[in-house]
Amino acid sequence: MRYHFLEFLLDTDRFELYRNETRLAAEPQVIELLTLLLEQRQRMVSKDEIYGCIWKGRIVSEAALSSRIKSLRQLLGDNGRSQAVIKTVHRKGFRFVAEVRCDESDAAPPGTNLPSAEADIGSRNQKPTIAILPLANLSRQPEQDYLADGISGDIIAHLSRHRWINVVARNTTFGLRQQNLSLADLAAQLGTDYVVEGSVQRAANRVRVTVHLMDAHSGHQLWADRYDRELEDIFELQDEITETLVARLEPEIGYAERHRVMQNRPANLQAWDCYHLGIHHFFKFTGADNLEAQRLLLRSQELDPQFGDAFAWWAYALVLGMVYWDVKPTQATLDAALSACEQALMLDPQNATFYALKARVMLARREYDGAITGNRMAIELNPTFAAAHCGLGDSLAYEGRYDEAVECFTRAIALSPNDPQLWAFLTYGALALLFKGDYELALQWTERASHIPNCQYWTLSHKVVALVQLGRSGEARRLLAHIQRQLPDFSLTFVEEKLFYLKRPEQIDGYLQALRKAGLD
Repeated sequence: MRYHFLEFLLDTDRFELYRNETRLAAEPQVIELLTLLLEQRQRMVSKDEIYGCIWKGRIVSEAALSSRIKSLRQLLGDNGRSQAVIKTVHRKGFRFVAEVRCDESDAAPPGTNLPSAEADIGSRNQKPTIAILPLANLSRQPEQDYLADGISGDIIAHLSRHRWINVVARNTTFGLRQQNLSLADLAAQLGTDYVVEGSVQRAANRVRVTVHLMDAHSGHQLWADRYDRELEDIFELQDEITETLVARLEPEIGYAERHRVMQNRPANLQAWDCYHLGIHHFFKFTGADNLEAQRLLLRSQELDPQFGDAFAWWAYALVLGMVYWDVKPTQATLDAALSACEQALMLDPQNATFYALKARVMLARREYDGAITGNRMAIELNPTFAAAHCGLGDSLAYEGRYDEAVECFTRAIALSPNDPQLWAFLTYGALALLFKGDYELALQWTERASHIPNCQYWTLSHKVVALVQLGRSGEARRLLAHIQRQLPDFSLTFVEEKLFYLKRPEQIDGYLQALRKAGLD
C-alpha cells in the first residue's frame, strides 16, 4: 500500500518513506509506528496497542514510545505543539490527523524508474568489505611505530577470521599510509564499505588506543572507543587490545549491514539481503520475528544454495523457536537443524560461526560432549568470538562443570559488552550460577539482563528462582505474578517442556522446586 500525505509518500510494501521523491532515512520502528497510525487513522491508537505492535509485548518504558513519537514527528516536520500530523490524546494514545490518499503499490517508488540492471545496484549480494588503516602513532617517537603497526596488523588478522567479512589485505592498506586519501577516495580505490582508523599514544608506562568505525559511503561514524592500559608486557598488551577491539567491531559491522538492508530494502531481494533481513528479525527476539527470520533464511538458501550462513543461522533460529516460542522440539526438527549446520560446514569447514551454531543444535539435542567440542573448535578458529565462549559455558554447565562454565560466560561478556545477545550471555550465565548455588551472583546477572530491552521471560524466571533460594519469597511471588501477566501460559508444565535440553535430574528438579515455592503450579 502507498499512503500519500502532505509532501510525503509511505510505501509499506517496500518499507520506505519519501519526501518530494527523496527517500528518507528512518529507523525501522519509526516506519512501523507510522504504518500503524496510518492504517488506523480513523481512530485513536492506544499506547497499549502500540506497545503490542512495535515491541511485540516486550516490557519497555514509556520514554521509549515518547522517543519514537518524537523521531516520527521530526521526520514529518511536526511537533508536540502544533500536532498537525500526529495528535496526542492525553494519557491514552495517538491519532494520525493529516489528510491521506492511498493506492496499491504496484508502481515503482519515486525516482526509481530505472532499467532493471541499474535498479538492482542497491541490492548487494556479497560480503561487506572493511579496510583497517594503519593506526597513527601520536607519541612523537618514531621508534613507537612498531606498536601502532603491530596492533593494526593484528586487527586485520583477527577480523579476517570472521568469514562473513572481506578484510582488505595489510599490504594494501599500509601502502596507502602517506597518500592522505579522503574516505570517499578510499571507498572508491579499495572497494570498501567500512573503514577502521585510529591512533596509539604512549606516555611513560601507559598506552592509549583510540579506534573509529566509519561507513565509507556516507562518511558517518558508526562506533568509537578508547582503551587505556598499563604497559608491562608489550605482547600481552597488544593481544589484549586486539582481541577486545575485534570482538567489539564485528557486532557493530553486523548491525550496520542489517541497518543498511532495512534502509535500502530492494524490491527484488537477493540472498544476501534475505539473510540480513532474516538476522534483523532474529535479533528482535519475538515469536513472530523468529518465524519471519526462519522464512527469510530459507528463502536465502533457495536463492543461493552455496550460502552457508543462511543454513547455519536458520538452524539456530529453529532452536531458539523451541526454547522460547512455539516451535516443537521434535526429533525431525532437531535432525533438520543438525543437517543444515552440517551443510554449512561442508560449504566452509573453517568457519567458526558454523561450528558454534552446530554446537547450539547439539546442545538442544542433549549431546553435550559434541557441543563442547564444537564450541572449542569455534574458539580455536576465532578466539574473539564471544558467542562461542557463551555456548561453551552452556555446554559445560549442563555437564555440571560450573566453575569452568562461569569463566566462559565472564569471558563472553567481557569480549562483547554491546553484543545483541548480551542479555542471553547474562541469562544463560545466571542459570549456571543457579545450578552452582551462587544465588547472589545469579540475581545480579539477572538484574543486569532484565534492563536490556530484548531480554526474554527466562531472565525473570531465573530471577524468581534466585530470590526463592535467597529467602526473598515475597519478591519472588510478585515477580512471578508479573511474568504470568505477560505470559499466561507460564506454568510448571510449560517450564518443564521448555527445559527439554537439560538431562541432569538435579538441575531440572531444583529449578522446578524453587518455582513451586514461589507459587507456580
